Order: sequence, then structure tokens, then C-alpha cells
Amino acid sequence: MPYTFRKPERLNRKKVLERMFAGGARSYSFFPLRVVYVPAQELEAPVSVLVSVSKRRFKRAVKRNRVKRQVREAYRLNKHLLLDVLPPGCPPLAVAFIYLADELCDSALITRRMQAALARVADNLAACPLQAQPLSSADTAL
Repeated sequence: MPYTFRKPERLNRKKVLERMFAGGARSYSFFPLRVVYVPAQELEAPVSVLVSVSKRRFKRAVKRNRVKRQVREAYRLNKHLLLDVLPPGCPPLAVAFIYLADELCDSALITRRMQAALARVADNLAACPLQAQPLSSADTAL
């Protein structure tokens, strides 16, 4: 499997994001990361990812962008841990990685926590596969 991170793997659908953070999504904390995931039929890739770093934690965009690059790189190198165990017929997943720390961390720590987070999500998918929630009539009217 190539270690790539293409455009369809980026989560940018507003309806999916609203459903993800409105409730009903599963989440885990692996400091300095918090992982939130929910199944979503509307996505093209098997797993789509969002990386979020709060402006409240890092005022300077340079630091926020550095952390986002570190998290994306850790995901890109370890996404096979999740993709290899996705059950057949499983709906696509929308996954958000939220950075929680107030200080910059080294890439090795972020990579280790990313591996632990993806392994936990993969274990939960293998134990009880998720069912995608259909769009409501209010979502289709938009």
C-alpha cells in the first residue's frame, strides 16, 4: 500500500462534520491527540481525516501548521493499521484528530500516540462494526 494522503482522504463535508460533532460519534483521548470517528456513507475514500489544532492553544499560525503537518504525517505512515482491518461492507469512516496539548511535541511522540489511537479504533471496528446513519430529510434538503 502506498504511503499517500490524497485529496479524497481529507474530510471537508460540512454535513459529516456537523453530524460528527453533534453527538453520537465515538471518541478516545491519547494525549496529545483526541480521536473522534463516525461512519458516513457520503465519503469517497474508506477513511477520511480531519486534523484540528485550536487557535486558543497556539496563537501563531506557524506553530498550528507545524502540528498539523506532524499529525498528518503520523497518520500517513500508519493508516495501514486501520485500513487493513476494515471489515468488508463497512461504511466509510470520518475521523477527526484534535490536538490537545498546549506545547509542541516531537514527532516521535505523536507517531506513537497515533499508532495507539488507530489500533484502538481498529479493535473497536473489528469487535462491533458500525452502521452508517442515513441522512435525514433535513440533511437532503440542504
